[in-house]
Amino acid sequence: MCGRYTVFTDAEMLEMLAIIAEIGRLYGDGAVNAMKLGEIYPTNIAPVFCLENNLPSPHPSKWGFPKWDGKGVIINAKAETVLKLPTFNNTRAVYRSQPPEFISPIKERRCVVPSTGFYEWKHVDGKSTKDKYLLRLPDSNMLYMAGIANVFRDAAGQPFEAFCIITTAASGSVSEVHDRMPVILKPDEQELWLKDSGFMSEALARDGPELILQKAA
Repeated sequence: MCGRYTVFTDAEMLEMLAIIAEIGRLYGDGAVNAMKLGEIYPTNIAPVFCLENNLPSPHPSKWGFPKWDGKGVIINAKAETVLKLPTFNNTRAVYRSQPPEFISPIKERRCVVPSTGFYEWKHVDGKSTKDKYLLRLPDSNMLYMAGIANVFRDAAGQPFEAFCIITTAASGSVSEVHDRMPVILKPDEQELWLKDSGFMSEALARDGPELILQKAA
């Protein structure tokens, strides 16, 4: 699974800095201030890319689809089942005022989740606590994850957007610490993921790339 990831904004993270700046330009300083930077936890607000006017556009979104019973959130969707489960493939369209009443988020509202890496934990024999690792690409400061977005309503009836990260079986390096990893997109695959259903099927079925494991504090 992917239960924590990073949005670092150090000076060398130029792509991430540009994404945050664009959200500020589009939505104002309030949107930027509402987002969590650094280590991202479920229910935090973080940047994602969705299609707006048929172009990828960054905006703030909450990590985790609310569960049907209102208890907790769903933060990951499995690549193997995402096209079958109603939560991701046949759910009420809150943001539409006209029929159809139901949509398929995986088919109609895919998103890209920009990050600078993600965390996993490994149990070590003889230790009471697990070791924490940051996983990232070997040749890039950025790591883009495939996701799904949808719009929901809070207790006051106000709409808000939320996202899930899609996971797949872990690649060789990642399998050292966990059996799942995010579906990772190359920089030139982001628009394909958002627009092309054929590419979506390919991305869901392929193996993940090899990653660097860095022990975290």
